[in-house]
Amino acid sequence: MTEMVYGSVPMRAGEPVLPRWWRTIDKWSMSAILLLFAVGLLLGFAASPPLATRNGLDPFYYVQRQAFFGGMAIVAMLFTSMLSPVMIRRLSVLGFLAVFAALVALPVLGTDFGKGAVRWFSLGFVSVQPSEFLKPVFVVSMAWMMAAGQEVGGPPGKRLSFLITGAIVGLLAYQPDFGQAALVLFGWAVMYFVAGAPFVLLTVLALLTTGGGMFAYNNSEHFARRIDGFLSPDVDPRTQLGYAANAIQEGGFFGVGVGEGQVKWSLPDAHTDFIIAVAAEEYGLILVLLIIALYALVVVRSLFRLMRERDPFIRLAGTGLACIFGVQAMINMGVAVRLLPAKGMTLPFVSYGGSSLIAGGILVGMLLAMTRTRPQGEIGDILLRRGRG
Repeated sequence: MTEMVYGSVPMRAGEPVLPRWWRTIDKWSMSAILLLFAVGLLLGFAASPPLATRNGLDPFYYVQRQAFFGGMAIVAMLFTSMLSPVMIRRLSVLGFLAVFAALVALPVLGTDFGKGAVRWFSLGFVSVQPSEFLKPVFVVSMAWMMAAGQEVGGPPGKRLSFLITGAIVGLLAYQPDFGQAALVLFGWAVMYFVAGAPFVLLTVLALLTTGGGMFAYNNSEHFARRIDGFLSPDVDPRTQLGYAANAIQEGGFFGVGVGEGQVKWSLPDAHTDFIIAVAAEEYGLILVLLIIALYALVVVRSLFRLMRERDPFIRLAGTGLACIFGVQAMINMGVAVRLLPAKGMTLPFVSYGGSSLIAGGILVGMLLAMTRTRPQGEIGDILLRRGRG
């Protein structure tokens, strides 16, 4: 029906899947993701050997695992980017139901690995963090609800998405994982805004979020400890934030040299949450700016391509995925330089972590699928044709 009303751009009849995928994919964004993964491997060689040595493992044990999980992430990204938006929507709804059930079961069957937050399922040879896989399927599922709510006679999609988001945020806060809860809430708010939410409602939501943060501060020792550390004017040099801040200062513009950094011997999470500190110390501001530029390239190009998309579901889902991807990177780097309180959040495609890498591959694959050039034409073509008519 849409093509009958607005017209369409002819497809290349009989074109195989791979050539069509290559012709329509955003090659700049895909190249930026592959470069981020390469940078992650490079930093893994610097950051992970000290941890492996402390644990009595082969020096490059974590690098090998990062390469393995990263390979799986790239395969997941490429496969997902070839799917149609309809197929992504269907798989995301099923995946969301599965992840929601996992989050409900986490307090009973999960483990905290001594970190004070029950976020993982331990399978012996590997651990799984459900909240990482939640983000892409949550965004797509909520975008579908909001888009369906815009149709004549459609369901109350915005209200349903609000109730589901509240339940998800509650489950994440109970772990506690306030960082992921805030990220999920942010992704939903962005899509809600793009879908036409009134500003007054967003203001009320911001006030409720502030109130929730105050409640968490007064009732969660884990949350209060991180906020107090962030607000303290003095940084204890023996804490992770202290080590990271010192490493960034020592790195300067060009870094202290490959393999010469010292922060990796002091930080237990140098290969995950504070990988940007290793990059800043050994390679300097130059590599940090390159990493920031790669994330910005993916987000900005995706949003510009989505601005020309006329399908509400694709526009909402793509915007949510792009913003979550970019904001997670911003949070990770912001924590390292004390612009934000510690969140325990990885740097997408750069930090070590099986769940983070594979889930990131799925998320970026969905984003690449949503930003592919559509054969039915773009909204600019429709407006131009209307003007000529």
